Amino acid sequence: MCCGEIDVQRITETVERIYHDINFNLREDVLAALNKALQIEESETGREIIRQILENASLSIKQKLPLCQDTGVAVVFVQIGQDVHLVGGDLAEAVNEGVRRARARGYLRASLVRHPLDRENTGDNTPAMLHVELVPGRKIAIDVVARGAGGENCGRVKMLSPSDGKDGVVDFVLDTVRQNGANACPPLVVGVGIGGTQDVAALITKKAFLRDINEPSPDPICAELEDRLLGRINALGVGPQGLGGRVTALAVLVEARPCHIASLPVCVNLMCHSFRHGHAELKT
Repeated sequence: MCCGEIDVQRITETVERIYHDINFNLREDVLAALNKALQIEESETGREIIRQILENASLSIKQKLPLCQDTGVAVVFVQIGQDVHLVGGDLAEAVNEGVRRARARGYLRASLVRHPLDRENTGDNTPAMLHVELVPGRKIAIDVVARGAGGENCGRVKMLSPSDGKDGVVDFVLDTVRQNGANACPPLVVGVGIGGTQDVAALITKKAFLRDINEPSPDPICAELEDRLLGRINALGVGPQGLGGRVTALAVLVEARPCHIASLPVCVNLMCHSFRHGHAELKT
């Protein structure tokens, strides 16, 4: 069967639309979780913070202002069907052009530096952090996540011993939230990647953020761990904006991959309440 063609200009347009829109529109599942949190939070300070977060989300749409001044690094996942033929240019450049256009159209902050040590700003929020995966089929799936430094700086990776087991994973996640959660603008969504290698654990932690936060993992082991971690995290008392309360996290999302018999890699990634993610698919 002949491969279907997709012009990379369509990828540019899609990335531009998603990256722009997610900086102004909070996901419906996150809004639902925040409204639920408002009902169960016992701290009056915590409830007021959640009310302000919800008001901020409303004002962002009405006044066309970003949800947060840190409009984030664009983390882009592209799944390309193996029967798709890309035409019209380079994939990475097409993604970066979409980010450039969204930044200019939305007056989003330029937050990328050319080199981590000389700190010279690239001026257009590129390059995107691009992850490409080849999959069966004749379509392209694009996910864009805007990662602010507040949550990103609070993530941690640790190579546990297999003997540490599930309890070791729980302790590491709780220690991460206990030490860093208040700095990541809670209420949080906590992503946890387990398995693979060190780099894979970090990658799947971000992939966890592509899921609906109100849906448990289809893996029963991960689903049980998500429920256990959410209860333990919310018992820490960090609370909204770190000022104390019952709701430190809105959800915990766990992803797992096969790993070496002698390894147990774990990554924890914290997402602030400005949870910015969008998805689109392109068909030939």
